[in-house]
Amino acid sequence: MSFLTGPTEDSYKPVVNGDTTAASYWFNWRVLLCALWILASAAFSLFLIWKHEGRRGSNSHRTREGPSSQEEEPAGFLYDDEMWSPCLKGVHPGWLLAFRVVAFFVLLVMLIITSFVDGASIFYYYTQWTFTFITIYFGLGSLLSSYGCYEYHRRLVGDKVENMEIDSEHGTYIANGPLSSNKKPIPREGRKPADIWGYLFQITFQMNAGAVVLTDCVFWFIIVPFLAINNYNLSVLDINMHTVNVVLLIGDTALNCLRFPLFRIGYFFMWTVIYVIFQWILHACVSIWWPYPFLDLSSPFAPLWYISVALMHFPCYGIFALVVKLKHFLLSRWFPQSYQCVR
Repeated sequence: MSFLTGPTEDSYKPVVNGDTTAASYWFNWRVLLCALWILASAAFSLFLIWKHEGRRGSNSHRTREGPSSQEEEPAGFLYDDEMWSPCLKGVHPGWLLAFRVVAFFVLLVMLIITSFVDGASIFYYYTQWTFTFITIYFGLGSLLSSYGCYEYHRRLVGDKVENMEIDSEHGTYIANGPLSSNKKPIPREGRKPADIWGYLFQITFQMNAGAVVLTDCVFWFIIVPFLAINNYNLSVLDINMHTVNVVLLIGDTALNCLRFPLFRIGYFFMWTVIYVIFQWILHACVSIWWPYPFLDLSSPFAPLWYISVALMHFPCYGIFALVVKLKHFLLSRWFPQSYQCVR
């Protein structure tokens, strides 16, 4: 496994700067400022979630029925078929299912190999939290796409029977082929709003979108230069863990029909807040090294690092939002008759 882990003599070994269980480590101005940044991030995310998701919860009866043709769809609204439909009409949902299944097993195998090589300690890192989360995303997506293929087939059979009945009334019979790309879309009133699993899937997609970009940006622009100074050689696993995730997620984005409401950056913030709080609790109980040097509260630059990483959430989430916008722009011009995503 040496080709996976890299040379052990060049491995980076972090240094514990002080006793993290001591009261003096926590009761100082640096920790106070960092705690304020964390509380502000949590408050910001909870406000966004309450403002947009809470409003939909108060109108749950409308959510179950879907908005009427006169009503404007609320931010973050999702129809049931948007979970599993490809972005182009006439493309069978089985293609999206195949991509998600392959992506799930690729990520799962990489996660198992990394766990075998480095042990359970890999889950000490934000990278593995995010990598596990994106694996769960593709696993859930595979299940929902399987349901989508069943639903697609059921609708296809229903359309054939309906058309045959109409033709028989006129004394003619027309054999129906596969669902045509010129078929008229289902009107809004005939579409079923997504259930709780659909919204969890969409939220997971958007949380992963920001977290994957943040993870890879921090790794390639902060961690790698830092490790290069310490003569640390990156292994194949290190490189793959920070490239395959974003490649597969962008591939799924290009194929799927999911919306990307911007207010769900709140979930992305909360995901990072939970990780940082976990690290703080762990270090308050056990004196161990920090997984990332910029989390070390003994540094006088810790407050600057914390607020910098917090502010990085905006461009990281924005980068992926631009990827989605670029997808809308290109595919709506290349396939104007068959592109069906909500812009």
